[in-house]
Amino acid sequence: MKPRVKQGERPMRSRGLKRVQDILDATEILLAEKSNEDVSLAQIAEQAEIPLASLYHFFPNRNAAFVALAKRFNEQLYRLAIEPMDPRPTSWQQVVSFRQARSAAFLNARPAALRLFLGAGVSVDVRAADWAGNEAVARSRVKLLEAYFHLPYIKDLQTKIAVAIALQDGIWALSYGRLGFIAPEFVDASTEAAISYLRNYLPKHFEPRVPDPEALAAIDVLAQPAPAT
Repeated sequence: MKPRVKQGERPMRSRGLKRVQDILDATEILLAEKSNEDVSLAQIAEQAEIPLASLYHFFPNRNAAFVALAKRFNEQLYRLAIEPMDPRPTSWQQVVSFRQARSAAFLNARPAALRLFLGAGVSVDVRAADWAGNEAVARSRVKLLEAYFHLPYIKDLQTKIAVAIALQDGIWALSYGRLGFIAPEFVDASTEAAISYLRNYLPKHFEPRVPDPEALAAIDVLAQPAPAT
């Protein structure tokens, strides 16, 4: 027997989800203009136009709001990372270059994301959310390469791709620290570093394949069962 849904329960849940998104929108606006330390829960409540007591119902402190916003950015970056490439890539190096350029453009268009992921004073919880997002991207990147190319066995390929992403993040953090955004020359440097690192383990060329719909669908690893550990 299905549990009965109380009258008004579903609309209330919907309103709660919208309220959370409104709070995250307000947090993003504030972080685009202020450092993490200069943003308070009271300011977030004022920007979101909700009572402070209502905000406490969803986020007990500002760091909880920052983490939730980081997870939303990670979801958006992930969705960007799994979009099929048109035209199809002809090399794995092209995949790395294209994806890094897209991710840099996404972050540069969102100052709050730059501050959260690349700025100084990032909390441990935000950093953990960022790493989790990078791991999901690394898993999907393996699936993407498998969809577009005939891959030989490469030991710990997901870990190697995660390291390449970490190299990218470090170079981008240097650019953000110096310039306040990810400059094109630093995007180029991060792409060169990632490709140079991966070239130690990947052959220069993979034989291309025509991806079928099932292979493309498998790129979305968040929709698949997590691998056993």
